[in-house]
Amino acid sequence: MGVEGIGASVVRKEDKRFITGKGRYVDDIKLQGMTYAHFIRSPHAHAKVKRIDSAAAMKMPGVVGILTGQQIVDDKVGNLICGWAITSKDGTPMKMGAWPAMAPETVRFVGQAVAVVIAETKNQAKDAAEAVVVDYEELPAVADIRSAIKPGAPQLHPEAPGNVIYDWTLGDEAAVKDAFAKAANVVTLELTNNRLVPNAMEPRAAIAEYNDAEEHFTLYTTSQNPHVARLVLSAFYNIAPEHKLRVIAPDVGGGFGSKIYIYPEEMVALWASKKVRRPVKWTGDRSEAFLTDAHGRDHISKAEMAFDKDNKILGLRVKTHANLGAYMSLFSSSVPTYLYATLLSGQYVIPAIHAEVITVYTNTTPVDAYRGAGRPEASFLLERLMETAARQLKVDPAELRRKNFISQFPYQTPVIMAYDAGDFGASLDAAMKAIDYAGFAGRKEKAKKEGKLRGIGVSCYIEACGIAPSKAVGSLGAGVGLWESAEVRVNPVGTIEILTGSHSHGQGHETTFAQLIAERLGVPISQVSIVHGDTDKVQFGMGTYGSRSIAVGGTAIVKAMEKIEAKAKKIASHLLEASEGDIVIENGEFKVTGTDKSIALPMVALAAYTAHNLPDGMEPGLKETAFYDPTNFTFPAGAYVCELEVDPGTGKTSFVNFVAADDFGRLINPMIVEGQVHGGLAQGIGQALLEGAVYDGNGQPVTASFMDYTMPRADDLPSFKLSHTTTLCPGNPLGVKGCGEAGAIGASAAVINAITDAIGTNKLEMPATPDRVWHAIHG
Repeated sequence: MGVEGIGASVVRKEDKRFITGKGRYVDDIKLQGMTYAHFIRSPHAHAKVKRIDSAAAMKMPGVVGILTGQQIVDDKVGNLICGWAITSKDGTPMKMGAWPAMAPETVRFVGQAVAVVIAETKNQAKDAAEAVVVDYEELPAVADIRSAIKPGAPQLHPEAPGNVIYDWTLGDEAAVKDAFAKAANVVTLELTNNRLVPNAMEPRAAIAEYNDAEEHFTLYTTSQNPHVARLVLSAFYNIAPEHKLRVIAPDVGGGFGSKIYIYPEEMVALWASKKVRRPVKWTGDRSEAFLTDAHGRDHISKAEMAFDKDNKILGLRVKTHANLGAYMSLFSSSVPTYLYATLLSGQYVIPAIHAEVITVYTNTTPVDAYRGAGRPEASFLLERLMETAARQLKVDPAELRRKNFISQFPYQTPVIMAYDAGDFGASLDAAMKAIDYAGFAGRKEKAKKEGKLRGIGVSCYIEACGIAPSKAVGSLGAGVGLWESAEVRVNPVGTIEILTGSHSHGQGHETTFAQLIAERLGVPISQVSIVHGDTDKVQFGMGTYGSRSIAVGGTAIVKAMEKIEAKAKKIASHLLEASEGDIVIENGEFKVTGTDKSIALPMVALAAYTAHNLPDGMEPGLKETAFYDPTNFTFPAGAYVCELEVDPGTGKTSFVNFVAADDFGRLINPMIVEGQVHGGLAQGIGQALLEGAVYDGNGQPVTASFMDYTMPRADDLPSFKLSHTTTLCPGNPLGVKGCGEAGAIGASAAVINAITDAIGTNKLEMPATPDRVWHAIHG
């Protein structure tokens, strides 16, 4: 390893422009003749659009145009789609209701757009929007799962009777029934996984430009996967032919899953730019983000676990209702099915598992993948269940887990996943040692004398990252492949450009991807640049989500580098008059083993491009492409232990210690990994204690700003103690597993387990606010 290669905590290259205010975000971009869009959004959760009167608004200063939902439908712009087909247990396909980019007839959630004003300035567009009169006929609404599935509930879509989208199952129901019949003990738990708002630092934004002469569109957008955006916009939404649409995602300030999807605003901006023959820019404000960014989670579940007389797990039965909101978003169908139920084995040997998942429409913002996407929901359910079981069986929670850990790999779970490698006991040992688990009883007694309730909670998570291979996910209903591409260009003077289909929105790709090159060639990372986020520069790629960037995108880079190295060695051996097998690469030079003969990379590159002296039959140039489709998911795992105190007089929770022991396989940049874990822990703890999107009975959001939706702040979080155990992933040549979602997956259960341990009652829902904890204590 060099000082900048794999394993080095190199300071992030991209941070210089970010911390000096030199980043280039969508809202920074200004085009000649640019206009500004402001959407007119429904104040009702469910209503008929009777009439839109824009006559007065059209006469206001600066107004270029006012476009409606009926116009976009008349122009045959397609409805938004869900890209993962799920089939109900009776064999019927999921019931996907039509979602137009702007509602022509019916609105189904507060914030859904019905029209857009295009004006010379942002303020002129806002002012004109106030003058547009929309007559609505309000309809009955349902805002939660239980209300939506009641007999006689208001119906959202004629395609989905009873508001049920699909009723899907996974696992062996008969085997589970048999396991429960044999059980010495059965543990039952009902719980809610609360709805969350992603709240990326940068709001969503889009700039669309139509070139009339070339009939060509350019879209600047806040996207985690610009190539998929182009594919969907062209193939399904009838916006533009694929070769006439360029999608650029420049610097993007956070995504957490919420910027994977195509949103109505991007579609409308593209369509409107052609209508008004001017560039159209829309930048969402924070209120629009609360109302329209895809929300996360929102499950209610009943779980039962069967144990034998020795406290070994015999079976697991889960029934989950998942709220998908008013419409099906791009990957929404896969989140509570193949990203959730397939992880219900967790780290444990569970011989029989059966899960039923029923998804439901409600008059709320659509729900889709949010950091972890199904894995946090599975881990929370399983780890709350294990903690509940330990209390019911009167055994130590850590030891109950250890007794049931998977210890032989590879391990085939009963719910599709085949775990390739791991050492769950090592992570638990590391976490217990770091928190001094053995000494907790003494600390609890001391806190009791001081009037505080102290608790400790364990959470052992596993997740599936990389989401592949494409053939497998295709057979499960995915509408796209989930491989990744890379192109490595060694320029004539030896500088290197990496074109990747991954996209960075905070993960540090410009550093870690460059470290892969530094490791192989021994060149400084300053000599390497990363190109991403532009469909005219990068051939194709699948973007960034699901902790796939290094495991899939990084491996594609390595595959392309192998081709580069093979050709460069041939050139070097020819120039040095040596055997190709004797050439080694060290510190940016190609050396002949056992001699002092060498040639620097820039000279090899120059020789490749001058082509004056190449081996016979060799093409000039030094540029290679690779596509990598993994053979399996990767399986990061770990153990989190939380120790905290609760004030019984106020219900306020205070952290004493939080330990995270993760197994991410090989770490490319430990500093960046720790930053990713810190961020994930903040979001997991935020869900456990503070965050929750709430709607009233009429479908009105009551947490639509930071005044009401509580985000974690610095003083809400503990100082984390992080450690790493390592089992290399056998499924990719780097041995990496992914780290971006782990904290959000494992943290919530550790916190709730600790609070319920402290207060002595197991019934506590997230977010565990002081009020909710106080009532749990005092009944």
